[in-house]
Parts: sequence; structure tokens; C-alpha cells
Amino acid sequence: MNIVSNLSEWQAIRKKLNNQSIGFVPTMGNLHEGHLSLCQRAASENDITVVSIFINHTQFNNQSDFDLYPRTIEADQVLLKKQKIDYLILPTTAEIYHDDYEIMLSEKNISHTLEGEHRPGHFDGMLTIVLKLLNLVQPTRSYFGEKDYQQLLLIKKMVSALFLSTEIIACPTLRAADGLALSSRNSRLSPEQREHAVHFPNLLSSKFNTAEIAAKLTELGFKVDYIAEKWQRRLGAAWLGDVRLIDNIPL
Repeated sequence: MNIVSNLSEWQAIRKKLNNQSIGFVPTMGNLHEGHLSLCQRAASENDITVVSIFINHTQFNNQSDFDLYPRTIEADQVLLKKQKIDYLILPTTAEIYHDDYEIMLSEKNISHTLEGEHRPGHFDGMLTIVLKLLNLVQPTRSYFGEKDYQQLLLIKKMVSALFLSTEIIACPTLRAADGLALSSRNSRLSPEQREHAVHFPNLLSSKFNTAEIAAKLTELGFKVDYIAEKWQRRLGAAWLGDVRLIDNIPL
């Protein structure tokens, strides 16, 4: 696995890969089986597999959430080497945001509801960093999980609106044996909270309506941001302690 932290170095490498298909998996690190499943699919469908790790501060509307986000770069590199990833890009904030985030990308519809309502500025930061990474990597295909479903819709919309050449591949949410969607933030749950967290996906996939699900989660000690049905999905976000869980299921 080639590790590249200098973006000029990466751009020189990229020019030599024009005759090969490239599969790209952008991440914020603290990798789990969900990330690795994206890597495996990218490797199976392309000549070259590229992964990036960058904890993007502009999409965190809560400073403490950014400060507490798990940073496990050495363990992540071990996992990616086992996956036989060709290139790992580790950009610095100074290079990625050499404009001090004075140029940003916004969307005026989907981004203003659900996650956008509860995390102002989050989607501007997310779209901006994804656009920067797609421009740098110029992948044939880019792989994203369906757990962040609203994010996935926005990325697809951006790629279409800006005529980007990459194909966005949506991959099913990977879950633990008890049904909880895999997430890097799960590592911050205490053992008791982790056991309790399974109520969230269980209720989200139940026959109760959205108001009933929200009420039952509140009774169980969750702080509910929203439970909603949109885009042929039932989507939810709820806090358990200081950890925010999001999930969705197809209707």
C-alpha cells in the first residue's frame, strides 16, 4: 500500500493511472467492517483501489464531537494493508483547505431538512470535502454506505449537477449481529449503552408509526432528534448519552 500525504505528489501519481479504472472510498478513519466492505467491493470492481482518511472539521457543527471523534490512524493502516489497498491518501488540513474554507458548496433543498435542520452547516462541509476529494482522485467509481442516506442523496445530486464523471455506488448498511448499524461513533458507547443502543434499530424497523417510535425511544432514555419517513425510507437520529446514532431502513 502506497501512503501519500502530499497532494502534489498524489496528483503526479494520478496522471500515470489514466488507463486503469479507479475505485475510491473516502473515510474519516476509525475504520470498521462497514468501511472494509466498501474497500472490498471497490477492489473487486476496479483495477486500482484508493482510500482517503481525513477528519473533516468543516462538517462538524459541534466542536466537542470533532474533538472526541476517534483517531486510530495506525490501526486503520494495518486494516487497509490487509485489504491490499493500492493507495491511501492522508491529506493535511492546510493543503485541503488552503483557501481557509472561503470556497464552499451548498445545496438548497435536501440539505435543509432532517440532518441539515439539526446540524447546521454540516452538509456544506460534507459536500465541499467530497467534491475536493473527487476532483483529486478522479475515480471511475466512488463507494458510499447507505447508513448516511441523506448524505448519499446529496452526493448523487452534486455529481449529477456538476457533471462529475465518477459513478456513485451505494452499498447496503452493515450491521452488528444484534442489528445496530456499524459506526465509528459506536466505539464511544459504554458496554451498557452499546447493549441499550439496539432499541434504536429495533424500533425503527418496527410496525409502530414515527410518533410512537419517538415516544418509545424517549421513554427508554434516548434524546430523539427526529424519526421521519422520506425518500421511501424511515430515517432516524437519536442521542444516547453524548453519542449520536443515525440509521434508516427501506420502507
